[in-house]
Amino acid sequence: MTDSADRRLGDRILAALELAIDQQELEIAEQLWRALELALSRYGGPDAIEKREPPSQLDEVLDRLLDLRQAKGT
Repeated sequence: MTDSADRRLGDRILAALELAIDQQELEIAEQLWRALELALSRYGGPDAIEKREPPSQLDEVLDRLLDLRQAKGT
């Protein structure tokens, strides 16, 4: 059975982002990063308090994306 956290859009985008980085698809990874930022900041409003923690591997994925950018020369 799938955990409810695995069904959140942000979690699915994060998984796709990791796959794009694994496959060295920089342009796709960049788009997925933007989609992830949007998904993680979409709910609430200016006075909203975020109740969920960001995905634990978010920093690691960002580091990998930055490494891919550097490797591709952008």
